[in-house]
Amino acid sequence: MGTQRSDRFDEVEWDEISRSRWFEPSRNTLGVVLCTLPIAVLGFYDWQVLGERTATFAFVGTEWDLGGIDYLFGFTLVLFAFYLVAPLYQNPRMTRYYWRQFKRNRPAVVSLGWLGVVFVGGLFGPLVMSAPEQSVLTGYQPPVFLSIDAAYVDAQTCVGDVVSGRCQGTWQHPLGTTQGGKDVLASIIYGMTISMQIAFITTTIVAAIGVSVGTVSAYAGGWVDETLMRLVDVVLSFPTLLMFLLILYIYGAGLGMFILIFSLFAWGGTARYVRSKSLSVSEAEYVMAGRLSGANTTQVVRRHVVPNTASSIITQLTLLVPGFLLAEAQLAFLGLGDSEVPSWGQLISAGQSDLSFAPWIVLAPGFVLFLTILAFNFLGDALLDALNPEAEAETE
Repeated sequence: MGTQRSDRFDEVEWDEISRSRWFEPSRNTLGVVLCTLPIAVLGFYDWQVLGERTATFAFVGTEWDLGGIDYLFGFTLVLFAFYLVAPLYQNPRMTRYYWRQFKRNRPAVVSLGWLGVVFVGGLFGPLVMSAPEQSVLTGYQPPVFLSIDAAYVDAQTCVGDVVSGRCQGTWQHPLGTTQGGKDVLASIIYGMTISMQIAFITTTIVAAIGVSVGTVSAYAGGWVDETLMRLVDVVLSFPTLLMFLLILYIYGAGLGMFILIFSLFAWGGTARYVRSKSLSVSEAEYVMAGRLSGANTTQVVRRHVVPNTASSIITQLTLLVPGFLLAEAQLAFLGLGDSEVPSWGQLISAGQSDLSFAPWIVLAPGFVLFLTILAFNFLGDALLDALNPEAEAETE
């Protein structure tokens, strides 16, 4: 045991405990490693053996080709499952307490349900629904229960019935089609995948950099703290949009480039927030007790500071996601994104010239984007109240 042969009852042999647990990682970490290995093997096989011209999976009449963003998205899902969902399952008492606090905010509960729909649709939608394809013959098909003047749709190409010179919508295209004949519902489903990839990957990168820099800055102190905080000032003041435009001009647009650029220049606020929380937690009595029992700075940070600031970090990251989604939609609307990425912003951009007679092309994805951003804001506020009630008390 870590307290054997100690001259003081309150002194713990932390070095001995660390050595005894050096080769004993937690079950969650083992789960991450075991689930990441198949993803890494599949990615290596896809890259080295199949190549770019061969689809990763080929079903009956359907091909599913995975890219680097898809593998990274899968890795972030594994991290989310074992480091956020699994601890809730392993601590049912605290989970019930958090849920009681969370469900007091009814808009947040509805928002959680909507985000669940977006998550499931983005994760499994591409598996059961084919990608939207161009089809000039089915352009401007109206949504179900709506109609459009036959002047915009040839009577021979109208999928539904033509009544009094107007093409009627059908369930074959529930939300209608674009000018090029792309199904709006399928485009929205594939846009859910893009939104979830942005949400999970960017927050993972921001959390990894921000938490590391914030905790090191708080506990190193001195010139290290000063240097890291000045670096944070540079990151916060750096014109991210100009950097993205420069990279766009040199290397071209892409979802991966967007995620990389905006993640690398969005961690400054998280680092500063983590630093302030770490400094406040370091003054707590349980941290003082750990230091008096012989724990060094690394052990205090790993066992006390990071776990006790995790709730605040989660809520802060949740409130960052709407900004990423809105930035991607704005860039795509301005034509600065990758035209091959079926995001909601691309769909809104495709229908802006047809707003007067085919408003569903803009309104459907715009409404979904609005609901998703609003849901993340409601969720972040509710998580702040449920996981960190002290913050609510401070603002009153």
